Amino acid sequence: MSENRRYRQIRTSRVDDIPATVARIFKYLSKYRLAMITVFVCIIIGSLTNVASSYFFAPIIDDHIVPYIGQQDSDLTQFISMLTFMSLIYLTGITASYIWRKLMSIISTGLLNDVRTQLFAKMQNMPVSFFDSHTHGELMNFYTNDIDTMKPLIADTLPAFISTSISVAGVLFMMFKLNTMLTAVSLVAMAIMAAVIYILGKNGRKYFMEVQKGNSDINGYVEEMFQGQKVVKVFQHEKAAIEQFEVYARKVFDAASRAHTSAGMLMPINVNISYCLYAVVAVLGAKMTIEGTFTLGALSSFLLYTRQISGPVNNLSSQFHGMMTAISGAERVFRIIDSPDEADDGKIMLVNALRDEEGNLTETKERTGIFAWKNPVCHSLTELKGDIRFDEVVFGYQERKTVLHQVSLHAKPGQKIAFVGSTGAGKTTITNLINRFYDINKGRITYDGIDIKLIKKDSLRSSLGMVLQETNLFSGTVMDNIRYGNLQADDEQCIEAAKLANADSFISRLPQGYNTTLTANGNNLSQGQRQLLNIARAAVANPPVLILDEATSSIDTHTERLIENGLDRLMAGRTVFVIAHRLSTVRNADTIVVLENGEIIERGNHDALLELQGRYYQLYTGKAQLE
Repeated sequence: MSENRRYRQIRTSRVDDIPATVARIFKYLSKYRLAMITVFVCIIIGSLTNVASSYFFAPIIDDHIVPYIGQQDSDLTQFISMLTFMSLIYLTGITASYIWRKLMSIISTGLLNDVRTQLFAKMQNMPVSFFDSHTHGELMNFYTNDIDTMKPLIADTLPAFISTSISVAGVLFMMFKLNTMLTAVSLVAMAIMAAVIYILGKNGRKYFMEVQKGNSDINGYVEEMFQGQKVVKVFQHEKAAIEQFEVYARKVFDAASRAHTSAGMLMPINVNISYCLYAVVAVLGAKMTIEGTFTLGALSSFLLYTRQISGPVNNLSSQFHGMMTAISGAERVFRIIDSPDEADDGKIMLVNALRDEEGNLTETKERTGIFAWKNPVCHSLTELKGDIRFDEVVFGYQERKTVLHQVSLHAKPGQKIAFVGSTGAGKTTITNLINRFYDINKGRITYDGIDIKLIKKDSLRSSLGMVLQETNLFSGTVMDNIRYGNLQADDEQCIEAAKLANADSFISRLPQGYNTTLTANGNNLSQGQRQLLNIARAAVANPPVLILDEATSSIDTHTERLIENGLDRLMAGRTVFVIAHRLSTVRNADTIVVLENGEIIERGNHDALLELQGRYYQLYTGKAQLE
């Protein structure tokens, strides 16, 4: 199964084990063990004080109120003492509740931070195919909406469940102590409540999953429209964009309506059941009191317990919506966390090396500019020269759609290989395969005679420098963005790299020079300036092999001439792969490879291809166009 297909399956698969999902969320609480013990103790204290305080109504009424009915003189000393003691119990419960609520707020915030950090770390290990199968908005939805929905489950539902369990156990014990028959009636009502929660919960959960998925689709669409807002306005696509948004919004509305209807039915049904229970207990208890088999104080306490046993259940019912939303969001997040990392079976590593007087290589931690492939099994070193070969390579992003057909080519160390051809011919695909962003279906790719599948991916990619058509700058200073190519580079090396790319002149004119802060992917710079920083970033990395994918397409002719010498210096002594639509930029290439429909139809240097008068000749002379 291809990675792309695998991650599409991950995107659409479902997790149906709610208890396992909830248990997994709670596993994150182990980090806060001491705080959770404190919370648990405080919840127990709060629940038991509530149960105990209700029991005191029986002796207060039976011993200190009923005996003195109709009497003029009465001793209120014990009555006041009982009320004072009850007040202290209530105060203890309130204090305990305040403590656990405060701690749970801190714990839940920390837990979400842990999950969000784990998710981000996981995504750094995901293959490119994963990001190809998800929109940016959908990915952002995992970090915001899906993770944030888990907070009520931790901060509210978990303590409520613990409190309810303790309260129900304590209340049932006291109810059995007061009257067995009335307790049996209460248990029947509780069983009905539990059945209602189960049935509506099972039916409503799928709608909450649809809501989460719909919100993710909306985020992806909105992010796409905002990025392409200029295109939307130029082609007057506003009305169509609104109509498409309404389609997404309607799906969320329909799913949310069904979800909220299902969740909204719980509270009123259970509340009415609790009211019926209260009425039945009141009638039966009054009859027993009149008959003399039940005291007035005991009936008062039992009625309070009836409210206490149904109240927590109703409280859990009111939190059903948040609980189902949290579980749905958690399942989506855990699905990503549980997905397989980018496959990497390589063992051979890239290391810095020193060459002694006899020409032998030894490994060193210092960056010397000499690189070698290290085999950890035999500890042998093979000098990195930049010899890259494709041998009958077949590849397709999808299993049934082949992009490259039997491609074979050889880039010798220090050669400049240029790829030209129509859009979709397979030029960028070849460079993606060199980086092992994707694995080939058939054939073999070797790097200095080593199958690239045997090289660790991080080592392979660290030996390659890339300058892409699409510039990606990050929040931070100009210096930070240049240093992104080599985090060990000092300021002087970054400045030299900028000079090599002819970026130093415009950087020096910025308000704070190299310390100027870039915003929104460098939108405070021109497109050409952003590309120059991109080239400087590659220069400071000083890679043995360089890939230029339409590197000068966003730069005007004047700027292109300014950086031409810099690029020549950057490419000197390196194996270079160049993809360009401007054929004037590849005239000095050692080999020009002409691709069409995933096949190599011509190859040779500039003069040889012109003499051939084939496809390249037609493109260069303007008799054909790159489409």
